Amino acid sequence: MIGEILDDQNLKRRFHASTCQTTTVVKPFACMMPMKLDEGWNQVQFDLADFTRRAYGTTYIEAVKLSIHANCRLRRVYFCDRIYSEDELPRDYKLYLPLHPISSSSSRIHHNHNQQPRAISDGKTSSNR
Repeated sequence: MIGEILDDQNLKRRFHASTCQTTTVVKPFACMMPMKLDEGWNQVQFDLADFTRRAYGTTYIEAVKLSIHANCRLRRVYFCDRIYSEDELPRDYKLYLPLHPISSSSSRIHHNHNQQPRAISDGKTSSNR
């Protein structure tokens, strides 16, 4: 996932989250972060305002672009002003898991029913400015 944001210094910066990345690397216009996913469906939340403040010491203004690679299977992507509890979300925004796994000759879907959202940063940061 690559997100491009605009900050209060009128600079466009990118956040790149990947399961291939092992540490957080902050450069002047790009921040690469590791993303850990469990097997099955995951609910992932990106707090762009917090990432912008922590990586660059600036204030997040808006998301300019979001790129998601084709090998990701998504149910829904949405932006919000804060983290909402499951009870506060509209029905269409909730993650409902099937009662029975769907199987075929080529794939089998596994589900983590009590999965909590996962943070994407491991807390390790290195700066290359």
